[in-house]
Amino acid sequence: MKKIGILGSTGSIGTQALDIIKMNQGRFRVTALTCGKRVDLLESQILKFHPDIVCVEQEADALRLRRQFPKTEVLWGKEGLKQTAAQADSEMILNALVGMRGLEPTLKAIDAGRDVALANKETLVAGGAIVMRAVEERGVRLIPVDSEHSAIFQALQGNEGQKIRRILLTASGGPFRGYTLDRLERVTVEQALRHPNWSMGSKITIDSATMMNKGLEVIEARWLFDVEPDIINVVVQRESIIHSMVEFADGSIMAQLGMPDMRVPISYAFAYPDRLVNHFEGVDFFQLGQLHFESVDLQVFRCLGMAYEALKLGGSYPVVLNAANEVLVQQFLEGKISFIAIQNTIEKVLEQHMPRYDMDLDDILEIDSEIRERLSVWEQR
Repeated sequence: MKKIGILGSTGSIGTQALDIIKMNQGRFRVTALTCGKRVDLLESQILKFHPDIVCVEQEADALRLRRQFPKTEVLWGKEGLKQTAAQADSEMILNALVGMRGLEPTLKAIDAGRDVALANKETLVAGGAIVMRAVEERGVRLIPVDSEHSAIFQALQGNEGQKIRRILLTASGGPFRGYTLDRLERVTVEQALRHPNWSMGSKITIDSATMMNKGLEVIEARWLFDVEPDIINVVVQRESIIHSMVEFADGSIMAQLGMPDMRVPISYAFAYPDRLVNHFEGVDFFQLGQLHFESVDLQVFRCLGMAYEALKLGGSYPVVLNAANEVLVQQFLEGKISFIAIQNTIEKVLEQHMPRYDMDLDDILEIDSEIRERLSVWEQR
């Protein structure tokens, strides 16, 4: 029975991961769960899955859970989250956290010798070099959970060592595919949260609407698959049936297809190298009829171009890109800035940045904090 800890168990990925575990009783055991504010849902998860250790954001919630579940170790806060990743009796940690807070727990899990199923893009965007170095040194597996990176990972199975000509990273195009810059000026929060194909958390849904999500995935792919940025191409695949493709040196292209259902890449990561039997909806090619492909208009969706540029410049640029994006997306969700201000402000922040190189974890965290503080001051103006 494989022991799995889930960081971010009450979010979209976390709840679907628990669905997979419930559907495969006897194959997996939940040893750790963490959440931020959705403590009521965490309580029901504790009752159902009986983890050894849980972590919440607030101390008051932790104290209440300790009284309610005396046989469960209950931690709280940032330090509790890192401690959970490091100490949980788990063979694999699923990192389904949102944002930069996923970086340190990932490193703690790796340092403890645990495999990581990674659904937290920001871990590799901000800390790709140090994370992949830690993976190599500790000899653990880092298995991607994002549907696109899982597709690439699957396409590479049996093709280890083969020269890659291109990685074709697919995108749905989001809710504003085909929009002009003028139309983006009038976008509302409600419109941006209506993704045409996927059901996701609010942050990643807004990232999909700005195309920053695809930019973050480009950076993530560079580190996961040890490839140069120039061979990572983004292609809009409107139906979200082809999740990504790999073109090899001989011109052969391997693609992974399926319905837009995150439970598939989650289950693949959990069971790797095996595949779990499920009864999820399959692709009906006769009803589908055809697949559509388009390029991304980089003049409109500038976040994608900025991500490529940050990756090529290297050093602290991806850290700045990510920190600024996290802050600005939250400000947009709170109605404090316009949709177009997300990419406009990120561009200004990157232009003003004085880069740093050869960073360690402390450097990354310091730069991240500086950017967040600066943007909070801008908001007050």
